[in-house]
Amino acid sequence: MTTRGLGLGPLGRRYLLAFILVAVSSVAVLTGAALVGVDRGVQVSQQADRERVVAAAAAAAADAYRSGGGWEQADLGRAFAIGEAASARLAILDVNGTTLQSSADNGGNANNQGMGQGMGQGMGQGSGMGQTVVSAQIVSEGSQVGTVRMNFGAMVATQVVDVAWPWIAVAAIVALVMALGASFLVTRLLVRPIQAITGAARSFTAGDRNSRATGPGPGELGELAVAFNGMADAVVRSDRDRRNLTADVAHELRTPLAALQAGLEELRDGLVQPTPEGLAGLHDQSLRLGRVVADLAELSAVETAGLSLHLASVDLAQVARNECALREPQLRAAELTLTLEPGGPAFVRADADRLHQAIGNLLANAARYCRPGDSVTVTISVDHGQAVLSVADTGPGIPPEELPHIFDRLWRGRAAEQVAGSGIGLAVAREIVSSHGGTIQATSAPGEGTRITIRLPATG
Repeated sequence: MTTRGLGLGPLGRRYLLAFILVAVSSVAVLTGAALVGVDRGVQVSQQADRERVVAAAAAAAADAYRSGGGWEQADLGRAFAIGEAASARLAILDVNGTTLQSSADNGGNANNQGMGQGMGQGMGQGSGMGQTVVSAQIVSEGSQVGTVRMNFGAMVATQVVDVAWPWIAVAAIVALVMALGASFLVTRLLVRPIQAITGAARSFTAGDRNSRATGPGPGELGELAVAFNGMADAVVRSDRDRRNLTADVAHELRTPLAALQAGLEELRDGLVQPTPEGLAGLHDQSLRLGRVVADLAELSAVETAGLSLHLASVDLAQVARNECALREPQLRAAELTLTLEPGGPAFVRADADRLHQAIGNLLANAARYCRPGDSVTVTISVDHGQAVLSVADTGPGIPPEELPHIFDRLWRGRAAEQVAGSGIGLAVAREIVSSHGGTIQATSAPGEGTRITIRLPATG
């Protein structure tokens, strides 16, 4: 079965091949290291054993030297027995390097002298033609009286490696199989979320707005799936808002357009005579159309204001005082009482003109919906690092079912027929506050008034 048949895709195949390469390389390196380690370990252990055998033979020769009072009467049988037990050829030399006795039957002197050529006094080893020679000093009463040399033949590490190799090979195969299995599982674990997100993106692009990435992935892949789903939800909301906005704009424009069309058709067909009152009504409808278009243009400008804000250190209390002074005639004309409670400076980093616009919209909204005799109170304070501006009125309030929608575009609620307006003012205020990194909230109870609160990050 190929990687294409496993459903891994191009990226999955690359991942799997990379994992296989790493696994094979790792197993090969570990196998080689195990073989070298076994060989070196056997050689070191064998060398240590041979040095102990030579030391034992040297001790036996030293005992024979002391017992015989010299080499002439020394019985070296025990030393040669130790060499024979170790399957080694043994030679005993005096302090001058002359061979005294050798395990060789013929030519022992020459052979063993050849074994010792180039080797110094004391413990040592040499090798030639696959053989290993180990020597040790013969010490009697603190003085060296000779040297023992043993020729052990070749090391047997190769035989040990031959025995260990099948076990190492089996372990390497098992490790490789496990590594390949783990590589496949990890590849699937990594590729599946990516494939799910890719499929969801293709379906979403094709028009399935309910398509989402399902199943959490590991780590960042899970975060990617969550981010994709969040993006898809945002796009769906944006499409819904766009459709709602289109419908709302069409609704707002339909009524004045229909009135204008009907009035103009009557004048054109001569059904009515032009009168100042009739022309004034048509003019009012055209003004209403102009207000809707102007409000929509204002909302569009505010929604892109984040790119053109002229930020500076601004005293929110001073901005509120100035805007209240400008709006007081409008509120007074609506028979409302305006009260300002500054509460001290509240500096924020903001665009002063945009803040004027937001506060003005809140006051205009109060003037539009409050009843004659109601009061409007504007308060400014600093609370936990935030500058807080509140506009509270004693008007009729907002029904609970309408309160979540008051900041939506073109939302006017039940009072749409009795109150003039396009439903844009609070939406504009929300966009201005959001572009400054702040929040705007509304609380209300029917018959008890409404409070709209703006919170902006304070600068000091």
